[in-house]
Amino acid sequence: MTFLEKKKKWWEYHKDNPHVYNYFTKYTLQAISSGAKKCSPWLIIGRIRWETAITTTDADFKISNDYIAFYSRLFMHDNPAHKGFFKTKPMKGETLV
Repeated sequence: MTFLEKKKKWWEYHKDNPHVYNYFTKYTLQAISSGAKKCSPWLIIGRIRWETAITTTDADFKISNDYIAFYSRLFMHDNPAHKGFFKTKPMKGETLV
C-alpha cells in the first residue's frame, strides 16, 4: 500500500472515529502538563487502547498501528506550540514539501 493510500484510509477512519483523536489530544496534553518534554505516540495510543478496552464493550474497536504517525503529525499541526513533542521521521513514500 502506498503512502497516499495509507493516508486516505487513515483519514476515512479519522472521520468515522473522531473520539480517537479527542482521546489522543486529551492524553497528549496530560503528558505535556505533567512536565514531559517528549513522548512516544505509541504510548498515547496504548493509553487509548487501554481506556477503550476497559470502558467500552465494543470488541471490534481497533486502532491500526499504521495510523499512529498520522495522529502525532495531526496533533502537532493543530498545536504548533507543541511541535516536536513527538519525534517524527519521513514515512515510506512520503514526500516532504
